[in-house]
Amino acid sequence: MNLILLLLFVNVSMNSIKIFDFNSKSNINSWQIVNDVVMGGKSSSTITINKEGHGQFSGTVSTENNGGFSSVRHIFKPVSVKKTNKIIIKLKGDGKDYQLRIKDSYKNYFSYINTFSTSGEWQVIEIHLSNLYPSFRGRKLTKPNFYHDVIEEISFLISNNKNEKFQLIIDNIYLK
Repeated sequence: MNLILLLLFVNVSMNSIKIFDFNSKSNINSWQIVNDVVMGGKSSSTITINKEGHGQFSGTVSTENNGGFSSVRHIFKPVSVKKTNKIIIKLKGDGKDYQLRIKDSYKNYFSYINTFSTSGEWQVIEIHLSNLYPSFRGRKLTKPNFYHDVIEEISFLISNNKNEKFQLIIDNIYLK
């Protein structure tokens, strides 16, 4: 299994555009936590580099005070997606569902999202850009799926409508 993941990762990194590669020397200051406390909720989370050199997004989601989400986002200079059609993420989740969210402009009020499930093992998640649909505050918008030429924000969000602890370990994020 690990050999298959290694071969897939080598193939991905050779023909792709890097969005972020977490390692022990990564500067994660551009990653920002946004929890439901902005709306009165009680969820909490952090983004750190763990002892293995991976990004670790972890915390507790609380539905208290109409809360129920934790997220982490990374805003960067616009990256062209003209020659790519999917986002590939090597990660290790905790068996919970998460959302990948992207924006073609960080100024947009809405994100393009896709939910993925984690297995508790290392996984390579592939999400086609055209499968990311527009959403705002949990509601699907009547706009087309992602069709833009650039992205400049990526985020991960957990919101499973229950109180829970979570941990998502991220190795790298690429466009292919």
